[in-house]
Amino acid sequence: MEVLPGVVEACHKLREAGFLLVIATNQPDVGRGLVAQGMVEAMNNKLVALLGIDAVRVCYHDGYSPCNCRKPKPGMLLDAGRALGIELDQSFMIGDRPGDIEAGLRAGCRTVYINWGQGEPLKHAPEHQASSLLAATDWILTAK
Repeated sequence: MEVLPGVVEACHKLREAGFLLVIATNQPDVGRGLVAQGMVEAMNNKLVALLGIDAVRVCYHDGYSPCNCRKPKPGMLLDAGRALGIELDQSFMIGDRPGDIEAGLRAGCRTVYINWGQGEPLKHAPEHQASSLLAATDWILTAK
């Protein structure tokens, strides 16, 4: 696992500004039996410790099973909102996949798309696009 440049700084800036940090991640390879759930949990625990993450929500479903948690559905975001008392309409969903943006919009969040040049077409326009988490953070801190 590699933490990209600027991620630690971005998370620090967001925490300093009073934001809660929540990871919402699809992990279908666990449901498909290709990756052990314990491995994903160990990686998430490292991120929590390194970045000061407040909560992690994971969908382990294989992508074929019906569930309400797998992005682009908003289940993980709605669950985190209820559990942590997050006002989702005052929150930002930052993601690098079209499903992240759709989940954020469905949950009522403001959305920021990290455009790495991966070429996946967006079905819905995010409020903002950035080239990195640090650039997204700098925009969020001026837009809130």
